[in-house]
Order: sequence, then C-alpha cells, then structure tokens
Amino acid sequence: MSQPELVLHVLPPSHPCMGVEGVLRLKGLQYEKVSLIAPHAAEMQRIYGEGQTTVPGLLIDGEPVHGSRRIFARLEELKPTPSLYPTPIAEQVRAAEIWGDGEFQDLGRRLPWGALHFRPEMLGALGGAGPLDGPGTDYAMRYIHATWKYHKLTAARLAEDLAGFPEKIAHIQSLIDEGVIGGDEPNAADFQIGATLRVMLVVGDLHPLLSGAPEALARKWFPDYAGLIPAGAYPAGWVPARS
Repeated sequence: MSQPELVLHVLPPSHPCMGVEGVLRLKGLQYEKVSLIAPHAAEMQRIYGEGQTTVPGLLIDGEPVHGSRRIFARLEELKPTPSLYPTPIAEQVRAAEIWGDGEFQDLGRRLPWGALHFRPEMLGALGGAGPLDGPGTDYAMRYIHATWKYHKLTAARLAEDLAGFPEKIAHIQSLIDEGVIGGDEPNAADFQIGATLRVMLVVGDLHPLLSGAPEALARKWFPDYAGLIPAGAYPAGWVPARS
C-alpha cells in the first residue's frame, strides 16, 4: 500500500520541526518539506486554520495536522512501527513528551534569542553562518527586538529562565537514568526533548550545563545543526552552575 502524500511546513531553525523530521525519518516516510519565511503566521493560518500560527504543520493527503505532538500521534497511527511509545515504558514516554512540549520546548526559543540580544552580530549562527557586518548587525538588532516582543521575552524573564535551567537539566538526566529517553532506539520523548537540547547547543554559555548525557542525547538524534553563539553572551553571573 502506498503512503499518503505528506507535506511538512517548517521554519528554520525550529526545533519542533526538527523533531517531526526525525520521526518521519525513523518511520521511513517520504515527505515534501516547505520552508516558510518569517513572518509566517498568516500563511500558517491560511493552511491550518484560524489561530494556528506556528510551525510545524503537516498535510496528510491534504488533511491539516498542526503542532509537534499532534503530528507525532498522527504519524504513529499512520505507521505504528517502529513505535514512538514502546512498551513497557509507553506511559513514561508520553509523560516525558508532554513535559518536553509544555515546560521545556519554549526555552529552546527564549535562551538562544536571549543570548542574541547581547550578541546581535551572531544572528546568522542560527543558520550556521559567521558574524554579520555593521549593516547586517543593524538589521539583526531590529529583528531580535521584534522577536523578543513576539516571544514576550524580557531580561527579567531570561534571568529567571537561566536560574531554573539546572533543575530542567536534572529532570532530563533522571529520564535518561531511568531509561525513558536516551536508549538504543528513539521514542517520542527523545525527539521532543532532544530537538530542544540540540538547538540550545548553539549557545556556548549553556555548554557546561548540557555536557554529558544531555548533550550526547541531542547529538545522537540530531547530529547536524550548525552554528555557535560564543560563550560570554549572557551578562556575568546569570548562568548558574549545574545542580
């Protein structure tokens, strides 16, 4: 039986989009990838319906499925093997996936964009490019300011995110230690959490907090992701030690 037509709408360098692509590769499904250009909210709403302004979105024979968790579930129905929710840890994987989507995923936006506020010439790092020149940096400053506004990011919010980051990494380490994620075969939580970890590795200031098993998890399932914002971007004293 032939597979349905799959069209994936993404916005580089979105980590939820990376996660969905990881699932599609795992399941051996062929798909067309359409890369949108920001601002993309209007186009996403046109395709996926009122209020659906973010990526990723997947059309399955024209049926719109929006958001990484819904897409994961729909792809699991479409091709159950290899499973994203393997027994006997299916419930633990689902809980970790929900945590990764609801509590951890946004940090993959706020922490890199937070660092770029202090190093705007490195905006191209999110795409693997080098530092910008003067005019490029002027543009980057305006773009980053608009992105902070879009994500409701403030310096106080960024400082709070960084202060709570070691606790998040400790939870991920516990999931790895318990065998929920980081096994020989990836599951839904591996893709959900691993993609967020991978995009965080673009921030040099976070490397000490991510070293060891969390970094290995990210690189295992998402080896190719270029770019680096050199350490020292965040203000002195804002990055805590790992708990």
